[in-house]
Amino acid sequence: MNSPNQPLPTFDEVLLCTPQTTAEQVGLFLRRCLIPCGRGEKIYTMLYADELSYDVSCRAEELFQHLQRYNSTYRLIILCNCEREHSYIPSVFSQYKVHMIPQRPLAEIQRYLQHHYRVAQPSSSAASVFKGNMCVGIVSSKRAGVGK
Repeated sequence: MNSPNQPLPTFDEVLLCTPQTTAEQVGLFLRRCLIPCGRGEKIYTMLYADELSYDVSCRAEELFQHLQRYNSTYRLIILCNCEREHSYIPSVFSQYKVHMIPQRPLAEIQRYLQHHYRVAQPSSSAASVFKGNMCVGIVSSKRAGVGK
């Protein structure tokens, strides 16, 4: 948010982890992050890494330990749910843990995201479904099974 005109991360810089994420997917992601090849100053982010299965987490740690020897300038952020801090990945990387509290007010964060997710030329696209010609939206409900 310090550079409002800098683009958001691209698909190759973010891995959204689920219990179904495979070791191959994590391996490809870690290779992009840790193998030096002049891609600039990208910041790679693993979201919800605490949801990876035990086997995938073990293989990810092994690959990380192997590849990090070849690159000391990588930029990797691993975000986990604080309620699952005792799962494998958060435990392995606990020496690097930083408790993160948003430093900006919610309204400012929302304005920043609206700047990046607004469709520039509104047309007959899916963006017309979301408020303010946004190309993303969140639909949620406090009740299960209400068709959201």
